Amino acid sequence: MIAPLLALAPATISWSPKVGLVMIVCNIIAIAIGKATIKQPNVGLQLPSSSLFGGLSHGAMLGTMSLGHILGFGAIQGLASRGVL
Repeated sequence: MIAPLLALAPATISWSPKVGLVMIVCNIIAIAIGKATIKQPNVGLQLPSSSLFGGLSHGAMLGTMSLGHILGFGAIQGLASRGVL
């Protein structure tokens, strides 16, 4: 009964430097989106080196990194299904 459901799952790829580069690029894009759209990006707990992270607070950085990982997951799965990665 569960075998047909397992056949629907996409094939996963193993980690490589290309996969890491895609994730890094997606996280940088998410930081840029967050910096441009968050109304108060520096309210709350500050990061130790806020200039390194674009002046974002701890909560804003967690939010943008979460978005970056969601974007990265989609990009990696899409590129893998196309055979690019």
